[in-house]
Amino acid sequence: MVLLGRLGLETARIPHVDRHGLVWLERGALHAEDGTLRFRAAGSPTLAAGVYDIPFQMLSLVLLGPGGSVTHDALRLLARHGTGLVAVGEGGVRLYSAPQLGPDDSRLARRQARLWADPDTRIGIARRMFALRFGEVLPHESPDVLRGIEGARVKENYRLLAEKYRVPWKGRRYDRQNPGAADVPNQAINHAATCVEAAAMIAVAATATIPQLGFVHEDSSNAFVLDIADLVRTTVTVPVAFAAARACMDDPLLVLEREVRKRAADAFRKESLIDALIERIKTLFEADA
Repeated sequence: MVLLGRLGLETARIPHVDRHGLVWLERGALHAEDGTLRFRAAGSPTLAAGVYDIPFQMLSLVLLGPGGSVTHDALRLLARHGTGLVAVGEGGVRLYSAPQLGPDDSRLARRQARLWADPDTRIGIARRMFALRFGEVLPHESPDVLRGIEGARVKENYRLLAEKYRVPWKGRRYDRQNPGAADVPNQAINHAATCVEAAAMIAVAATATIPQLGFVHEDSSNAFVLDIADLVRTTVTVPVAFAAARACMDDPLLVLEREVRKRAADAFRKESLIDALIERIKTLFEADA
């Protein structure tokens, strides 16, 4: 499907299952401007020269052909809305890149699928994840019991970290419909969790493991990503969040989300976080369950 002329930008966020069509772009530059995705076309047989607004919320994929380029801001905007971008050859005769990219073999993914498919080995991996987080192997076999123990221990970790960073803490509160209504420490945790989940996504992509097949989380399309992110919740996510929250409380001129991102990036470099998460994924699946 080739969309010619000015495309018009839909303002509503449209669930991916309801999207339709592809847009083909070539011989031009794809960039973001004022929250809008724009393509500056040099002119081609399929698209006249000019600047076009791209209704990325309605699309499943943007196909970028020969002579096309894309900016970092455009990639970030596409990722935020779950719209894919692939580089293609003339007329789609070649596919040069597509999500998900990973190593050449599927060994870890196949092992993950086998371990996930058997209830006994699935709970074994969940117990191993809790052992990595809490330093002991829990004997319980019920996923619900394990989640209950996890919740109690995380709650206590929050309390201890709040004392360490001198952050007023009234418990974890998060309203998905109104995330801005949370207090500063909870908002900071939300921002930090988003940062760490991105690192976990990179680790999952790098190992070519399967995001949907989680061992603790189940319903999310990124269930395994959430599993991996949780491995560092109390060692990276919450410390980054509370440190940023304290800094913003001390200096009202600081912007919370920006401060969290800065501190998260510093922590990722210091801890070699993505490398560490990749190694943990390998350890989970290469050891006997």
